[in-house]
Amino acid sequence: MRFLHTSDWHLGQTLHSFERVYEHQCFLDWLLQTLVDERIDALLIAGDVYDNANPSAASQKQLYRFLRQAKSAVRHLNIVIIAGNHDSPGRLEAPGPLLEEHDVSLVGNVLRDAAGAIALERLVLPLKNRDGEIAAWCLAVPFLRPGDVPRVDSADPYAEGIALLYRQALALALEKRSPGQAIVALGHCHMTGGAQSADSERRVIIGGSEALSAAMFGPEVAYAALGHLHLAQVVGKQPHLRYSGSPLPMSFSEIPYRHQVLRFDLDGERATDITPLHVPRTVDLLRVPATPGPLDEVLAALQALPPRSGEHPPYLEVRVRLDAPEPGLRARVEAALEGRHARLARIDTSLPQRGGDEAETLSLDQIDSLRPDDIFRRLYRQKFDRDAPDDQLSAFTELMTAAGVGPAA
Repeated sequence: MRFLHTSDWHLGQTLHSFERVYEHQCFLDWLLQTLVDERIDALLIAGDVYDNANPSAASQKQLYRFLRQAKSAVRHLNIVIIAGNHDSPGRLEAPGPLLEEHDVSLVGNVLRDAAGAIALERLVLPLKNRDGEIAAWCLAVPFLRPGDVPRVDSADPYAEGIALLYRQALALALEKRSPGQAIVALGHCHMTGGAQSADSERRVIIGGSEALSAAMFGPEVAYAALGHLHLAQVVGKQPHLRYSGSPLPMSFSEIPYRHQVLRFDLDGERATDITPLHVPRTVDLLRVPATPGPLDEVLAALQALPPRSGEHPPYLEVRVRLDAPEPGLRARVEAALEGRHARLARIDTSLPQRGGDEAETLSLDQIDSLRPDDIFRRLYRQKFDRDAPDDQLSAFTELMTAAGVGPAA
């Protein structure tokens, strides 16, 4: 069998208020053609299908349209989807009874029977080859919350509970499989040593636990298809334990990534020929300048950008180093970008580090006696290491007045 491993689509994501429907559709169109061109037998989607737990109708329609097209283009295709920490388990599973008729399996929840035992059967799924015969088994384990895992008497019951659940699912798969049938694990979690992306991945720390040991995947697991981390990477120097990464850059920190999906083959009970297939980037992300610079230099760099052309200009993060607050910053940046081929998504400002001692500690009585303008003056000095200028104090007073708060309140 030939597999394709992908994750972290984040359908419905907005990048600083810009919708990304076009980019996601380009990815799905590319993925559809890749399934055909690469003669894929099973598609594994390792969580965070949507960007939030309440996806828009348009995002859900985008997913279901793709699933229909994929099954139409590759009729024997197995599709397994698990929920990630961004997904609503129940919402993801809702169309499951209908999609099961088309060899699409959706696993969002970990269910228990009346006695409290975990329903492992629904986490261990058969995968069929082109001849309709079972050729592999999939441990489809969604993102796990504390209530999902077995109870373990341990210093770290959450992490140990996750490891135990994977072992229990693996044991059931070993009971079910026949000689020559491989076992593939599908999970959404943060593994020890995994490199995170700044600004885009929601941390999954629960009760002090986050990173999980690669040892929870037994040697019988031919391949572990992981989701959550957006940077494609190998886990624990074991080539068969992989994050495919996200197909789109989800923040400006991901500009250097080569976004991809992973193709691999099964040779009996082993995974072979693990190959990245790079996803075309249909809309660029720019940081100008590469490192924060003085405002005048930044404005000159923005004015030097190419003139606007085409329908999908790149998203732009402007990085400015300031010596003091600049109230008219955005207007000046927007003026410099007039007619340039870029969409202003974010202005990142940095200020000199404040020197001196730590802020003065105040008693509760002293805090209670502070007026709003006193607090403003203190915060300004704490952040900028200088007194607030008169124009900013006046502007603050106007805001307080407009809000119905007197200067002596």
